[in-house]
Amino acid sequence: MKTSDFDYTLPEALIAQHPLDRRSASRLMLVNKENGEVTHRHFYDIIDELNAGDVLVLNTTRVIPARLIGEKVGGSATAEVLLLKPSADKKDRWECLVRPGKRLKAGAQISFGDGRLTAEIVDMTESGRLVDFSYDGIFEEVLAELGTMPLPPYIHEKLDNPDRYQTVYAKQSGSAAAPTAGLHMTQDLLTQIREKGVEICEVLLHVGLGTFQPVKEEDALEHHMHSEFYEVTPEAAACLNRAKEEGRRIICLGTTSVRTVESAAHEGKVCAGSGWTDIFIYPSYQFQVTDALITNFHLPKSTLLMLVSALAGREEILAAYHEAVERKYRFFSFGDAMFIR
Repeated sequence: MKTSDFDYTLPEALIAQHPLDRRSASRLMLVNKENGEVTHRHFYDIIDELNAGDVLVLNTTRVIPARLIGEKVGGSATAEVLLLKPSADKKDRWECLVRPGKRLKAGAQISFGDGRLTAEIVDMTESGRLVDFSYDGIFEEVLAELGTMPLPPYIHEKLDNPDRYQTVYAKQSGSAAAPTAGLHMTQDLLTQIREKGVEICEVLLHVGLGTFQPVKEEDALEHHMHSEFYEVTPEAAACLNRAKEEGRRIICLGTTSVRTVESAAHEGKVCAGSGWTDIFIYPSYQFQVTDALITNFHLPKSTLLMLVSALAGREEILAAYHEAVERKYRFFSFGDAMFIR
């Protein structure tokens, strides 16, 4: 499977740099996965596309203010640390990206907020550094005081309201990036969806920055996926299994919800539990749980573009993307949405 087969041309002007004033005002492209037919609406029309008995799967992860700017101890050089995921081996140890990497080797220390928080580089990892943090108080509160939202690298404008990089249903902190398809959803829409008879199923996957990384290998199957923590409660597993048994449609809001439910599926059944997943979904994958998907428009040559191609077909998705470019849809995290049904 060639990575170049998942490339497309995107004018930089179509990369959304800020969210719309109204979450649900984004455009919504409807793609029929059976025949590739494309129609156009707005996200607030999603209520018309859902049916009583459908299950809508939400990823309730909450983005942490994971970007820290400080100074290297013993000098005045500015240092940046981006938290990726906590270590399973030791409390207050995180896998991080650091800059400037050449100057921050094992043993280096960084001070944030005049010593309110300090970090020591412990070791190198495949994707960055292992970092031990020291502080007084509660880590989440210190991070909320000193950290900022880790916006994706293609967003160059400052975000005035950090809550716009959170879904309205976010609950459990731990993500380094937002499950961005959910940014279109509002509490009013969720109320309407419930009132229509759609069942809401909540799962959890803490999103890592690997979600933004393009595949660099020409043979896409040589790409290494970074692992992410997920959890499916017994209640969520029961909800999904009932729907499958009764032939009801399971619609995932976002690719992170897809990766969660498919990671938890074994022989057609969703199993409750938690752990780390590095699932890679690409064309030829046989979906066990997901019937339909609400998602954003993804980067060229990305694993997420491969995932949506697995659901709707590579040629069909690339044709839809070409039409989205022609119609000047807004792309990526703060961009417009697509419903593959």
